[in-house]
Amino acid sequence: MGVERERACSAEQPVRPLTLAWVSRHLEAGERIVGSEVLHGGITAEMRKLTVGARDGRTRDLVLRTFVDVEDAEDWLDRESVALTLLVGTGVPAPGLIAVDATAAHCEFPSLLMTCLPGRTVLEDEGVERRVSLLARHLVAIHAVRPVERVRGYVALTTADTVVVPEGGDAAVWAAAIDVIRGPVPRWEGRFLHRDFQPGNVLFDAPASSPAGVRIAGVVDWAGACWGPADLDVAHCCTNLALLHGPAWGLRFAAAYEEAGGVLAAAASERLYWLVRDGLAASEEVRQFSRPWREAGRTELTTRVVEERLDAYVAILMDTLR
Repeated sequence: MGVERERACSAEQPVRPLTLAWVSRHLEAGERIVGSEVLHGGITAEMRKLTVGARDGRTRDLVLRTFVDVEDAEDWLDRESVALTLLVGTGVPAPGLIAVDATAAHCEFPSLLMTCLPGRTVLEDEGVERRVSLLARHLVAIHAVRPVERVRGYVALTTADTVVVPEGGDAAVWAAAIDVIRGPVPRWEGRFLHRDFQPGNVLFDAPASSPAGVRIAGVVDWAGACWGPADLDVAHCCTNLALLHGPAWGLRFAAAYEEAGGVLAAAASERLYWLVRDGLAASEEVRQFSRPWREAGRTELTTRVVEERLDAYVAILMDTLR
């Protein structure tokens, strides 16, 4: 998870020499890198916006993702490059793939170069109801993508034995929630998943002709793209919204997804399984959730506040859907 481009450093940051040479080989004739900004908020990868200048004075921006000493970096970049390729022509607003060096054969570290999308991440509470509707419609569109070749299967992010009960959490509620994911995995119909679809990976833009008409300009960070149940992608966004905007927004998103035409598991127990599984996975990453949000301006979202929201959200799930 990560807010990939909420803020950029004002100072220019150098690109590593081998990576700079690799990027330069993939530019158009006469172009060169004239600026570099570090994009803050990402958790697993270094993100840089590169400004590329042409001889006639025109410029364009690209984005460079680099995994520094990250286990499975090759797998992440392979997944992302495959996803960006298959999304071409689907109508899903994703970056365009320019080049990938997943094994660091040319760069200092595994890297991927892509186009830079307009817009910005929006994490404040104001306007969340409108954004939830937009998020739901776009996730339905992502799940409607039918790859010519099947992408890799999803990987569960938690187990019953790795859940971390928040300090002060209701032990009985959490024990019941853990029992839910000890049970068998529900049968599911496969869909193309983003796997980290949440506000931090969505870029919003407001048209000049209608500043109030906010729209989604792009969806980024496709490194987790996979094949799995739609409920899993929905559950992940539910968890993020619950922690970012308040526990009630989790189930609000699930309802918005169905209103937008999305199809979730038919049985309440099956829906509960996926929602609880993702909520419990967040218990292991509370600090990772809260830090980039604070860096993006939500300074009130301390680790403790996020833990309390997670505890309340899990309680709501267990009370509402049992």
